[in-house]
Amino acid sequence: MRKYSTIPTALTLVLAGALTGCGGDGNGEPSEVVTLSVNGSTTVTPIMQAVAEVYEAADLEVSGTGSGDGITALIDGRTDVAMSSRKMKAEEVEKAKAKGVEPVEVVIARDGIALVVHPSNLVSDLTLRQVKDIYLGRITNWKEVGGPDAKIVPVTRDSASGTFEVFEELVMDKEPIVPGAVTQNSNGTVRMAVAESEGAIGYVGLGYVDDTVKALAIDGVVPSAGTVNDGTYKIARDLNLYYSKGASEAVLKLIDFILGPEGQKIVADEGFIPL
Repeated sequence: MRKYSTIPTALTLVLAGALTGCGGDGNGEPSEVVTLSVNGSTTVTPIMQAVAEVYEAADLEVSGTGSGDGITALIDGRTDVAMSSRKMKAEEVEKAKAKGVEPVEVVIARDGIALVVHPSNLVSDLTLRQVKDIYLGRITNWKEVGGPDAKIVPVTRDSASGTFEVFEELVMDKEPIVPGAVTQNSNGTVRMAVAESEGAIGYVGLGYVDDTVKALAIDGVVPSAGTVNDGTYKIARDLNLYYSKGASEAVLKLIDFILGPEGQKIVADEGFIPL
């Protein structure tokens, strides 16, 4: 399975499309290649990067900067498509309308948010309440949950992250995460931080779980495509794209591709859950 690092705050993948651009229109004239900007969620970024590698109808510039940043870019007219691992907020929709932008939401995949620890950690299962208490700072040592006598290092996402906002809603009940938590700006850097610290715990989209970290069962349920789809794994969400109503034909064709068989295969290949 191909994986991409999203360690930079803004990771941009530009496919030059040289073969398409030199193809011509049948009259000896070179055909113009459309460039589309895709900005936002670092969770969705690997899917769109993989799409960019095979998509021939346009060049895609894919930047993983966080769901909130992608939505703001769409509202401000700085991106053609926004990636988001959360729903747009009511205030964002109102701000968009005030600027003459009518956002259109497209769900392209499902995802579970996995709690991950270092592979050496003996803990394999936590309750949702225990996860919340860890991130509230009420549980501070792994021995309190059946693990070794070692300090727990909670790793979290920045506030611009859609993953953070879903975690805050589904796990924290909007209560604030302990100030001492280590903050990272992408799923990739959360995974790296956990992989490098035996006491760490973090949360990432399913597509970022690999053998450098261990995903925990929550209330006895392991995060997977099956448990997300059947509703037994509770920390789950949709992955979305947003574009403005009246968008170009190039944008609409891109959306159709992602929702089609080839696009949904890419979703699965990247470790997420196709529709």
